[in-house]
Amino acid sequence: MKLFVSEGNPHCLKVLAALELTAVKYKVVQFLSHPALPALLLPSGQQLFSANAICRLVHLFRSCINNVLQRNFEKTVLISQPALLRALRSAVLQGKGSDVSQILQSPLNFLDQSLLKGGKPYLTGEAISVADVVLWAALHPILSDSSFTLGSCQSAVQKVLQGKGLQAMKSYMQRQPAPPNSQCRDSEERQHSVSEEECEAAALTWSKGLSSCPPTDKQHPILPQEGKRNVLVTSALPYVNNVPHLGNIIGCVLSADVFSRYGRLRGWNMLFVCGTDEYGTATENKAREEGLTPQQICDKYHAVHSSIYSWFQIDFDFFGRTTTEKQTEIAQNIFWRLHEHGYLVEDTVEQLRCEKCQRFLADRFVEGTCPHCSYPEARGDQCDKCGRLINAVELRDPQCKVCRQTPVIRSSKHLFLDLPKLESQLEQWLEKSTSTGDWTTNAKQITHSWIRDGLKPRCITRDLHWGTPVPHPDFKEKVFYVWFDAPIGYLSITANYTNEWEKWWKNPQQVELYNFMAKDNVPFHSVVFPCSLLGAQDNYTLVNHLVATEYLNYEDTKFSKSRGVGVFGDMAKDTGIPSDVWRFYLLYVRPEGQDSAFSWADMAMKNNSELLNNLGNFINRAGMFVTKFFEGCVPVMELQREDKELLAVVGWELQQYIQLMDKVKIRDALKHILNISRHGNQYIQVNQPWKKIKGDESERQRAGTVTGVAVNIACLLSVMLSPYMPLVSQTIRDQLNAPQSCVYTMLQGGGTFVCSLSAGHRIGTVSPLFQKLEAEQIEALKKRFGGQQVLDVYDGDKVRALKAQKAEKDVITAEVSKLLELKTQLAVAEGKNPEPTSKKGKKK
Repeated sequence: MKLFVSEGNPHCLKVLAALELTAVKYKVVQFLSHPALPALLLPSGQQLFSANAICRLVHLFRSCINNVLQRNFEKTVLISQPALLRALRSAVLQGKGSDVSQILQSPLNFLDQSLLKGGKPYLTGEAISVADVVLWAALHPILSDSSFTLGSCQSAVQKVLQGKGLQAMKSYMQRQPAPPNSQCRDSEERQHSVSEEECEAAALTWSKGLSSCPPTDKQHPILPQEGKRNVLVTSALPYVNNVPHLGNIIGCVLSADVFSRYGRLRGWNMLFVCGTDEYGTATENKAREEGLTPQQICDKYHAVHSSIYSWFQIDFDFFGRTTTEKQTEIAQNIFWRLHEHGYLVEDTVEQLRCEKCQRFLADRFVEGTCPHCSYPEARGDQCDKCGRLINAVELRDPQCKVCRQTPVIRSSKHLFLDLPKLESQLEQWLEKSTSTGDWTTNAKQITHSWIRDGLKPRCITRDLHWGTPVPHPDFKEKVFYVWFDAPIGYLSITANYTNEWEKWWKNPQQVELYNFMAKDNVPFHSVVFPCSLLGAQDNYTLVNHLVATEYLNYEDTKFSKSRGVGVFGDMAKDTGIPSDVWRFYLLYVRPEGQDSAFSWADMAMKNNSELLNNLGNFINRAGMFVTKFFEGCVPVMELQREDKELLAVVGWELQQYIQLMDKVKIRDALKHILNISRHGNQYIQVNQPWKKIKGDESERQRAGTVTGVAVNIACLLSVMLSPYMPLVSQTIRDQLNAPQSCVYTMLQGGGTFVCSLSAGHRIGTVSPLFQKLEAEQIEALKKRFGGQQVLDVYDGDKVRALKAQKAEKDVITAEVSKLLELKTQLAVAEGKNPEPTSKKGKKK
């Protein structure tokens, strides 16, 4: 047999040590670097690539496999996977050798108890077995200073570690992926160990009670205030003609809403504005499709967006739109200031023009093959696959998205923002903003790639009708390009909210600006728009914190309204699932560091496990104990060491939550809420107040203390949940009859867990907060939104409506073709053979 090993691989150490104990002959082939090693080549030609499988085979060679040995072998697996890998990563790569004992404490205690229970010196009896050797080899790298040795292991250690100790493992460990989040979370969710001093400090904080003077409700208009933290929050303006899907919602408005709600609880002076982006060819074409004017389309879909965000409980201070006089006034003012300071240049450009539609094609209404990566569905301004910017004329095999005809190239004179001339100013500002603000990693990387490649002049005008007019007499037939015009919408929307808008937007000394968006919008917010404001030289407030998400996909594909794939904002309401549950799940899978996916099965699991069985179960039990055992009044609490320790642990989780939320780590902060309810459930389960209430006086007192502490934790959870699940949060406080001041007290400073429901406080009526999502319900929803509803989107009624409106013939023809294509797609999806379209004609 041949055993292939690599230097520093802990799995090789385990296998070599096990083989050393046998009389089996084998040959070692050393220092291959493939991460799948060790590998064992058997005489039969078969290969084993699993260290544990090789060790099991060693058991068979020794003819000593039995149930006891099998059970004890499983114990070694418990150590070596996954806790050992986390311990090794901590010791080898992070230099945190002191953390090893904590990581391995639980499995080591389990093994120790098993040995004590068996009364034997070794895992399987009085003599050393392969299971003992495997366990020793697994633990050796982190117990290498121990005097305990096994002779059969020393040869293996020398072969793998070459006398270098942990340093020999560094190269191997660096090539391995980080432990999955679930494993890390298991470690994090273990109760935070606290000192005696921390317990007493937590008890002292608890005894201080609530603040007596909560802040007053916000008064409009909200304006910056001296001596307060003034925070201006914007969410990327959604295109008015698109119904937002779940990815749009989590990427922009929902994330911004959670942070804004949190900031208000922290006592910051917050203003949260957003609105619909209404100008551009997208709106013109949508109007053409529906037989309406562009303004009618904007009015119709602005109402759709408002309704969707209202259902999702997005708490804008003002939700406006860009088709306003203020937009024209402010955009034209910025334009003239750029012109006066010499930051605009003229040039003649080649554009794509569709002769059939008789119009120049906006960038997003032409598709073709990306000239950089050959992605076949690149847009005329940017490729979604490689992220590179594109000029539409650079596309290979371009097509008009309206009629699918090949456009032609025509010349036109346009105005450009001279980005190279502004590059030095931009870099100075970026260096300060990215170093002092909370920019997400992807925002920094995307911005850096733009700067690294060198800035080029950016066209700010378009040959369109529907847009903000260019005021220059030589360009009076043109409008502003949407990516010059749209970000100015933040300013004009604020100006429509208050005439004192400049106190927010021309006040960088007092105002912090947070921009929320998906990653495809980053360069326009980190380069193009800041350059416009820098060039205007009017003391504008520039972004301090740019928060960008990755993409949220739908199951294993992309959202598509035309194909009926995915849940869109106007559909979520019809599922019967409360908006708070939608918010929770979207925030739970928020694509913060990498793309993530919406999954119906996962949504059901998270609802049933985290909301129903964890969070809801704890809060309901705490409240029901007060009602059932103490006539609805919070009992007297006499804290013991165990209670103070819990207060300290919960206080620590609260502090982690605040630190993460301050840094806009919304998804990670949510985990600490769920950790607290897990601590609470464990606390109740260990102390069993339902049993102690039937005991003597001391036990009844203990039941009262546990119940009182638990219901106060439930009150804290209602506050921490408020940014995520506002209706559930309010429902919990209503059921507990909690004082309003608890909302503001808990999140002050670094986090303050106080007794908000003191002894004698009467709670309200307690009832369950969540309902189970059944498998049949989820399966039906998955089928409904997996493409089956496509004919509901494009049906014969739409074609008939277009005919009744006397729409243009090519528009009707396009819709008929679209309907037939969708019928074909549906047939394929259902496993049927699509029938060819029959042509009607007279029989001869």
